[in-house]
Amino acid sequence: MQRLALFDLDNTLIDLDAAFQVWAREFAEDRRLGQGAVGWLTALDRDGFPHREVFFAKVRERFGLADPVETLWAGYRARMPYLVRCRPQVMEGLAGLRDQAWKVAIVTNGMADNQLGKLRQTGLADVVDACALSGLEGVRKPDRALFEVGARRCGMDLAGGGWMVGDHPVADVGGGRGAGLRTVWIDRGTWPGHQSDADHVVSDVVQAIGIVQES
Repeated sequence: MQRLALFDLDNTLIDLDAAFQVWAREFAEDRRLGQGAVGWLTALDRDGFPHREVFFAKVRERFGLADPVETLWAGYRARMPYLVRCRPQVMEGLAGLRDQAWKVAIVTNGMADNQLGKLRQTGLADVVDACALSGLEGVRKPDRALFEVGARRCGMDLAGGGWMVGDHPVADVGGGRGAGLRTVWIDRGTWPGHQSDADHVVSDVVQAIGIVQES
């Protein structure tokens, strides 16, 4: 198996949920949404709306906001890169993989401006070999094509195998397996009762990096 390691971004390499909490408090305070607004925003986020147009349409309706949905969503995308963090242990782990001749790529769904901003602000763009963003490529995980882009930009082919690490059991684990990769699922407790068919299940990406290194 070739030394190829693909990683998801949100809630894998960075803690998007923690950043969302900061954003929700700022948003509620700036717009004077009142008591309970942060809890309502958090609950709506956890309901799982993959497209933020739907999320912000519901937010706009709930609080009677005058701003168009696109304006609210654009504000979120502009702010989020400054709220996310990547722990030093994660950065060191990725750098360690590359030191051991692994090719490392980030394969993520999301709008290009939002995801590129996160990669640049956290410094992740400097510690990986390549990135494949659905917002730029026009295809989303679990489609095999996005994994192919990540591998190709590392100078490799999916036929040679490798690893996919992520927190989503369908987009990351299912997509990775469909692309012929071994998988590590980052189980954050957001899919209770889910029976994963990943090769490994861990609670933290640093553990996943260790598994990849040992392979």
